[in-house]
Amino acid sequence: MTNTGIPATKRNTDDTAADDVKTIGSKPADIHRPRTPIPFQRLLAVETRKLFDTRSSKIMTVILITLVLASIIGRGVVSGPELHTLVGTAGIGFGTLLPVLGILTVTSEWSHRTALTTFALEPRRWRVLAAKCLPPLITAVAASLSAILVAVPVTAVVAGVQDVPATWEVAPLALLGWTGTNVLVVAMGLAMGMLLLNAPAAIVICLSTPMLWSVVGRLGTAGEVLTEWFDLNTTAVPLMDGDMTSGDVARLVVSMIFWIVIPMGIGAVRVIRKEVN
Repeated sequence: MTNTGIPATKRNTDDTAADDVKTIGSKPADIHRPRTPIPFQRLLAVETRKLFDTRSSKIMTVILITLVLASIIGRGVVSGPELHTLVGTAGIGFGTLLPVLGILTVTSEWSHRTALTTFALEPRRWRVLAAKCLPPLITAVAASLSAILVAVPVTAVVAGVQDVPATWEVAPLALLGWTGTNVLVVAMGLAMGMLLLNAPAAIVICLSTPMLWSVVGRLGTAGEVLTEWFDLNTTAVPLMDGDMTSGDVARLVVSMIFWIVIPMGIGAVRVIRKEVN
């Protein structure tokens, strides 16, 4: 038997230390070295794909496109070739379905129980939340531009079929305000979804809010004041018209803080601290 002259304890320590370093090709790699963080662009691409490749999102997208096309064409046949009117008609579908798309974006991880995998791959949850919020907001802008592109040929076709002159006058500020309103509607859906982490409850709140505020507005002077300052649908009307005063800006900011900033802030804290099981 050969005696190496190295104590058993020393050999065991060296073997343990050697196990901590593995060789990949010809370069040693420390398995305890912190892994490279996931690039934000990759997170954004993944969350964008999630926004459209789930069954519920596909159904919502098809319904949204169909509703917008049908509303623009139907309004053109009934009201005539007025570009401003046809573009605004698309807001009916946007105001109903775009916030739902935002809600599903932030609640699907919890309803499908995939949050554990997502946050295990990226423990910094605030980065995941940022990547989730950007695609719906960008989608709102893209949907608004698409509605404008659809309304232009529909206006021309209706004018030709009905043999009447088309009305093309559209205020650029009104188009920007209308697009901004669609973005605010999606942001409200994101905020409610993050706050409640429950898709049905958030959808009910977002869709029933206009009806509830219409009731509040009929409760006398106090109800009218509350509606003027806290109803996002009411405060966004001057923004859509492209004619805002300083008072209109103040009321819009107050309603945004009430419906978007506060719920989203509380919801973000809740998501970051929530136990995942």
